[in-house]
Amino acid sequence: MDTHAAGSARLTGPRTVFGPEHEAFRDTVRRFFESEIVPHHRQWERDGVVPREVWRKAGAAGLLCPMLAPEYGGAGGDFGFSAIIIEEIARTNCTGPGFPLHSDIVVPYIESLATEARRQEWLPRMARGELITAIAMTEPGMGSDLKAMRTTARREGEQYVITGSKTFISNGQLADVVVVCAKTDPAAGRKGISLICVEAGTPGFTRGRNLEKIGLHAQDTSELFFDEVRVPVGNLLGEENKGFGYLIRNLPQERLVIAVRAAAGIEAMLEKTIAYTKERKAFGQPVIDFQHNRFKLADAKAQAAMLRVFVDHCLAMHLHGGLSVELAACAKLLGAEMQNRLFDDFLQLHGGYGYMSEYEIGRAWTDARIGRIYGGSSEIMREIIGRTL
Repeated sequence: MDTHAAGSARLTGPRTVFGPEHEAFRDTVRRFFESEIVPHHRQWERDGVVPREVWRKAGAAGLLCPMLAPEYGGAGGDFGFSAIIIEEIARTNCTGPGFPLHSDIVVPYIESLATEARRQEWLPRMARGELITAIAMTEPGMGSDLKAMRTTARREGEQYVITGSKTFISNGQLADVVVVCAKTDPAAGRKGISLICVEAGTPGFTRGRNLEKIGLHAQDTSELFFDEVRVPVGNLLGEENKGFGYLIRNLPQERLVIAVRAAAGIEAMLEKTIAYTKERKAFGQPVIDFQHNRFKLADAKAQAAMLRVFVDHCLAMHLHGGLSVELAACAKLLGAEMQNRLFDDFLQLHGGYGYMSEYEIGRAWTDARIGRIYGGSSEIMREIIGRTL
């Protein structure tokens, strides 16, 4: 029996959100991670980047863009296939490969909004891992306030001229195509934002340093600079000045990605912590035999089961096109906050070894901290939910 499915069954019973074709795909994904990702991930953490060859291998194995339409090189699957990849990333805590950002956040913008010429040119290569993508929203000092965006794109004939800078951009060092959020009508605030694609190598587009983070050490995260960067008008996604609406439309899926990862990560680290506390002894007895520790683990199991049921409910709603902005915010808020709280408990149960980088819980703890910030901070999630009350 699949070990992940077995672990989930112990918590919540059989998961009806996935069918046999999804679980067959999980086997493929798991074999790929065990052979191509897990043995090398610690080295990638030291290098600060995942080799491009891994992206091409993932593309060849069908792990990239599983929802992309077949005419563009994808499998035409549903979000359930993407969720399985996210869960395997969480299970192994191999956080370096930015596959979900590429497949589930950036590529959907291009598939739904780009011109047919750009779709034909870019999407098949993105599915094969030959072109890596990123999205550039955040700017220095801007945070989650898109209204404060200063990057501009002015139209000159059949070109847009982009000027500005971005920071905290995942896949920033590797990206071949970047979806840049820029103001085409600076006086209009959020209503003047457009999404424009910039290709690597375009004059005036440069990358800053690979930023040093407290976690996600194998994931390249960069500053990007745009100095009078000229791109064809055909690189515009959708309509001019409609970018904010496009971002809002796609945010529920982005936040569901984070919630799915949190739920699967909690389950994986809970099982590892239970195993550790059974083996580790203190004062002549296994750590799990102390009532306080058993109660901590029991609470964690109950909370993990509750989150799993809720996230699977949101996943099922999304598969049927019914996941609302506020429910996605609930899932992201609860998942990220619970993951951080429980990972801290799990680390504590490991004692001093939990603080050592060779133990997985320590790396998972630092990697998880970003969950309360990216995709909209927990405070923004509360604001979104609060507005519906």
